[in-house]
Amino acid sequence: MGEIEGSYRVLQTPGTRLGAQFNAGISTLEPGQSLSGNMVSGSKSHGRGLQIRVQGLDDSQEFFDIDPKALGQPLLTEVFHRGNLIESDYFGLEFQNMQMNWVWLEPTKPIMKQVRRPANTLFRLSVKFFPPDPGQLQEEYTRYLFSLQMKRDLMEGRLICTENTGALLASHLVQSEIGDYDDIADRDFLRMNKLLPYQEKVQERIMELHRRHLGQTPAESDFQILEIARKLEMYGVRFHPAADREGTKINLAVAHMGLQVFQGHTKINTFNWSKIRKLSFKRKRFLIKLHPEVHGPHQDTLEFMMASRDECKIFWKICVEYHSFFRLFDQPQPKSKAILFTRGSSFRYSGRTQKQLVEYVRENGAKRTPYQRRNSKIRMSTRSLATDVPKQSLSFNDSLRAPGCPSSTVVSSHPSPVPPQQHQNHQQQQHQSPMQAPRPSICNLSSTDSVVDSPQLSPFNSKGPLCLSPSFQMSTLSLPGQTPSPLQSPILSEVGSNARLEEEEEGRRKRFPTDKAYFIAKEILTTERTYLKDLEVITVWFRSAVIKDNAMPEGLMTLLFSNIDPIYEFHRGFLKELDQRLALWEGRSNAHVKGDYQRIGDVMLRNMCALKEFTSYLQKHDEVLTELEKATKRLKKLETVYKEFELQKVCYLPLNTFLLKPIQRLMHYKLILERLCKHYSPAHRDHDDCKEALKEVAEIATQLQSSLIRLENFQKLTELQRDLIGIENLTAPGREFIREGCLFKLTKKGLQQRMFFLFSDMLLYTSKGVTATNQFKVHGQLPLYGMIIEESENEWSVPHCFTIYSAQRTIVVAASSKVEMGKWIEDLNMAIDLAKKSQEKSSIFLDAELGDHSNRSSDEVSLEQESEDDMNSSRTSLEKQTHHRANTTMHVCWHRNTSVSMSDHSLAVENQLSGYLLRKFKNSNGWQKLWVVFTNFCLFFYKTHQDDFPLASLPLLGYTVSTPEESDSIHKEYVFKLQFKSHVYFFRAESEYTFERWMEVIKSAASTTGRMSLLIPKGGPMEINGN
Repeated sequence: MGEIEGSYRVLQTPGTRLGAQFNAGISTLEPGQSLSGNMVSGSKSHGRGLQIRVQGLDDSQEFFDIDPKALGQPLLTEVFHRGNLIESDYFGLEFQNMQMNWVWLEPTKPIMKQVRRPANTLFRLSVKFFPPDPGQLQEEYTRYLFSLQMKRDLMEGRLICTENTGALLASHLVQSEIGDYDDIADRDFLRMNKLLPYQEKVQERIMELHRRHLGQTPAESDFQILEIARKLEMYGVRFHPAADREGTKINLAVAHMGLQVFQGHTKINTFNWSKIRKLSFKRKRFLIKLHPEVHGPHQDTLEFMMASRDECKIFWKICVEYHSFFRLFDQPQPKSKAILFTRGSSFRYSGRTQKQLVEYVRENGAKRTPYQRRNSKIRMSTRSLATDVPKQSLSFNDSLRAPGCPSSTVVSSHPSPVPPQQHQNHQQQQHQSPMQAPRPSICNLSSTDSVVDSPQLSPFNSKGPLCLSPSFQMSTLSLPGQTPSPLQSPILSEVGSNARLEEEEEGRRKRFPTDKAYFIAKEILTTERTYLKDLEVITVWFRSAVIKDNAMPEGLMTLLFSNIDPIYEFHRGFLKELDQRLALWEGRSNAHVKGDYQRIGDVMLRNMCALKEFTSYLQKHDEVLTELEKATKRLKKLETVYKEFELQKVCYLPLNTFLLKPIQRLMHYKLILERLCKHYSPAHRDHDDCKEALKEVAEIATQLQSSLIRLENFQKLTELQRDLIGIENLTAPGREFIREGCLFKLTKKGLQQRMFFLFSDMLLYTSKGVTATNQFKVHGQLPLYGMIIEESENEWSVPHCFTIYSAQRTIVVAASSKVEMGKWIEDLNMAIDLAKKSQEKSSIFLDAELGDHSNRSSDEVSLEQESEDDMNSSRTSLEKQTHHRANTTMHVCWHRNTSVSMSDHSLAVENQLSGYLLRKFKNSNGWQKLWVVFTNFCLFFYKTHQDDFPLASLPLLGYTVSTPEESDSIHKEYVFKLQFKSHVYFFRAESEYTFERWMEVIKSAASTTGRMSLLIPKGGPMEINGN
């Protein structure tokens, strides 16, 4: 006979094997309750009802009478109602099964079918879903319960950490229980309460740390406990023992972002939900099916062996629930029952998703109820805050976005508990009333035994409303021999009306800090998030690719990652500091009432001083970039991995661009700190720290400025080398990139579209090939030495036309506008003058078919015969391009008939920006919240800032940016309008400052006059419209 389900014993006795209740030496009877009375009530429960014993997170126990045939949901509802739990969906009831493993009570299944003897089983309330940032918990009471869960996990050895971190957590627990430090009280409390398995060893350290928490309220202590715990690798981790195919013992766990694999207590792998296509189990085998791009065409299914089919199914169910809670907008619909045969599990997550829970709390958050900290010796919390606490807006609070995205929210108001029947009815209404247009499920559930399908967020499910293909077509100039084609802008359809945000304009600004300094500080935070994600492209994704194929020599691996890893780790810590400071500034804890945290200068000064230590690493980036380029030319395997990696969605920019980010980030800090110093008055308490921080970062930036210019030029040359066919050694020493863009070249067939590239020593012209790689084929190379440029509109009767005379050939080209023509002529003339002064003739010539060596005189115009392929390629559009490398600047210039100079690239680097915006289409009603990143003349759209790759992109070259007109019927503040021909988008910012910043950076990229020539004087062309 097996052990009785739900008990705590380890050693069996004859009595326990016969079903007798285990006596741990502690009475579990309520005050005033006798043993005989309890036995009588227990016997009655078989006839009239079932008495269930539930232990709370504060270790108190209560009894609940329920119907013996009841499902799990009524018990959960009663527990949550009696405990005044508002954010109840984060919690669940767990019990020990026959194998002594803790399992969750299923709401939709009868209790008697889950627990053999419920009356003898102890259920305990526990946190079921651990959000990545506990700041997302809006109720102070919820955070209190989470801190109790951390206390339980520490004591049970689940929350593994160093002794010092354990002591710090314990010190905050002591502060929340007994208040400020007192030597005698501390010793008494620690003698009576066990907080750590090794408490005696670190008791003095706990007391020393407790001494530092003077004046900290219990709510603040809870916040600190959760802030520390969430950074630990074992936060919220529950192990499920398994073995891999080689028989190595490992542990599986599930978290908000996906599945984790541990060896011992060390995490060795993580599979994000976005990388998982299907989860299933068959008998004892747990199967993870990945999207092909994660592991290539081979080994796309990972297999793990668990102890039994039951354990396999338990873990699979937890995965289903975690995925649904954090990733879905809507509660998944129940699977219809088959009439005759059933195949696979019909299990579904039955609660509210995190998104629904946040909305429920927001909509019903008018009242708060008091709660008692059962073990606290301080005072009762009123579960309410002062009326002057700023409350955050739904529209732009990072935490109130799509599920599964780490950030924090302010504690907002909540309702008092409703009667059980009303509460249950309301929950049913929440669960059963679908939103207007449900979001396409990322997880369809089926199985051989049971399966989770998780189609990736990529192009795309034709049945769903989300079309994310970053496709767009060329807009052409109506010139002879060229037929204009329509433009199709990137489409980001509504992700169901769940993503649409309710309009709360009147109260929005009241709930936000309104100081401009706050929004400048928030820009530091949002751009830091994007910067860290960019570093991960190298430190995580590219590293994984080269290690998998063993493609990079060990010496180069050491050089690359030993330089970038320390920088990445530093900025991880810096980001956490920024996040915490902004959380306090926004009012996510009581600390902001003191006014200690409404500044950012001290954080910036501390970290800018620390950043100076990394100058030596940054100075080596020149060597890293050069060695990486040499190795890719020398090693075919590395070159293949490099090119394949650039085609992955996560590498949304040319790979070597990410290696420049650390130095470019210094320039961003400098510009943002300059704005802060300009905003503050000299008497402001934050002014001096900001000024000192600016001084520190300016010193580093000055040291690296020349290196950055050299690296940006080298990066651009290497990028062009990969995208051009028919030119070698483009990265020759001394060569500088000046301008790239589209011109129309006069040929025997008329004007044909060509892509021109101007360097300090030569001019290349190319056509777009019909290859799958979208590379450009070089047709000619003209040395600048001895070149002459003349306007020739009258001679050829072609608008914006000019002639290029070189020593080898003469060509006639036309620009798309007078401004474009002016830019090209100015840049060409200046480059020719510089070439003449240096008297350095280009020593690089292409073969005979590229360099025209005929006896044609320099006055004779080259009207070369175009091949059929060339003519076809000139009419290809980005619609045919399937991978994101089509978003490189040269491709966008080709399809928008414009040009970009090196100074434009440098300006774009300075103007990088990211943050949440609300986006609306011309003919749609709702606003959709998206994480938007501006870089490289392009807007990249993500659902949340945690996403690894963009859903789509919008190249801005050729777009106009303005405020909405009366006819647009947009009656909101901080809205700007993007338009290219008939394609119109509206974007709404959260404040006047962020609105002005987005307008500023987009104008710099989109408008023709915003992108002035590298060599045109400031009083240059006056014409505004470039198209």
